[in-house]
Amino acid sequence: MELMAGPPYRTWVEVSRARIVENYRRVRAVVGAPVEVMAVVKADAYGHGAVEVSRLLESEGARWLAVSNVEEGAALRRAGVRARILVMADCLPSEHEGLAQYALTPVVHSLEDLAGLESFAEARPAGLAYHLKLDTGMGRLGTRAPAEEIVAAIRRCRRLQFEGLTTHFASSADYSTAQTDRQIEVFEEVLEALRRAGTEPRWIHLSSTNPVAYGRRRAWGNLVRAGHSLYGYVSPAKGSAPARTLEVKPALAWKARILAVKKLPAGTRVGYGGTFRAERPTTIAILAAGYADGVPHRMGNRGKVIAGGQLVPVIGAVSMDLTTIDITDVPDLAPGDAVTLLGQEGNVELNAQQVARWAGTISYTVLCAISPRVPRVYV
Repeated sequence: MELMAGPPYRTWVEVSRARIVENYRRVRAVVGAPVEVMAVVKADAYGHGAVEVSRLLESEGARWLAVSNVEEGAALRRAGVRARILVMADCLPSEHEGLAQYALTPVVHSLEDLAGLESFAEARPAGLAYHLKLDTGMGRLGTRAPAEEIVAAIRRCRRLQFEGLTTHFASSADYSTAQTDRQIEVFEEVLEALRRAGTEPRWIHLSSTNPVAYGRRRAWGNLVRAGHSLYGYVSPAKGSAPARTLEVKPALAWKARILAVKKLPAGTRVGYGGTFRAERPTTIAILAAGYADGVPHRMGNRGKVIAGGQLVPVIGAVSMDLTTIDITDVPDLAPGDAVTLLGQEGNVELNAQQVARWAGTISYTVLCAISPRVPRVYV
C-alpha cells in the first residue's frame, strides 16, 4: 500500500518559519532603526501558534510581544519566552496578580483602572510599568478624559511607572475618510499636554500593520504593532492611498485529505438540506475538514479549494467535520490525497483574503477560526 504524502493527519496546517521571519524583517526595514517593532501574537498568533512564533521572533531580536489577555501572556512565560509582553485588552482587578507574577505589562484603559492598579501596586515590593490607552475615535477601549485629568491621574501614581502612550485606529486603511488623521490629532494633543507637564512616555505607539504598509509615518511613534503583516497580509486600501511600501507573503498553508471519492448521477442532491443539485454526472470528493475545523460554513456552494493543482468548487453545505468538493474535471484523485484549503499548488494560490470574500467575512476571522484540533506543522 502506498504511503500518504505529507504528515499523517486528516487535516493540518503548515506554518513557514522562514516566511514569518522574512515578514518581520520587511516590517523592520520599512520603519527603520529608530522604530521598534512589537510582534502581535494574540489569538495564538492569528492561528499560527503563539509559542512557536514568539520563540522564533525572540531569536530574531524582537524585544516586544503583544497579547490580548493575561492568560495568553502567562502561557508564553511558562513556555520560556523572555521578551517584554504587552497585555492589550485585559486590566481587570482579578488579573492584577497575574500581571505581576508573569512580568506582564498592561495597557490601562481608564483612569479608574489606573487608580485600581496603583492600589494593587502599593502592596507589592516592586512597582509595575504600564501603557495608557487613549480612545481617540475608535469608541472602544481607552480613556476619553481631558488631558489635564490624565496628567493629574498619572502624577497621583507613586508605585506605577508610566511607560507608554497608545491608541488604536478605526479605519487606518481607508483613505476616503479623514478619521485616522483626526485620531492622530487627538493623540498628539494629549501627548503634547503630557510633555508640557514634564511627563514623557518612553514608548509612543499608534500603528498596527496598515499605517506601516501605506507609509503613514506620522502615526508610527517609536513603536509599531505588527500583527497581520507578520503572517503575510495587508488590508486592501480604500480611496486615494499612497503606494504600498510593505510586501509580505502568507506564512500558513492548510491541507485536508480526501476521505472518499464518489460518482453521482445527474439530479443527485448533496449535503444537508440538499442545497446542491448535480446538473451533470458528477465526481465528488469528501474532505476530512469541516466547520469544526474552521472551514467557513458559508463556503458551501460559493467557495473553492485547490485539488490536483486546480481550483474546484465546494458543493453543498459545509458539515461539522466534512466538506464536499466537485472534482469531475480533475483526474486521478483518490482517498488519502491532500487538497489545499489555503496555500499554493503550482501557479494556483488561495489566500485568506480570497476565502474571506467567499465567506462574507474578513481574513483575520479565516485565520483565527482554524481550530486548535487542526495540528500545526512547522516547516
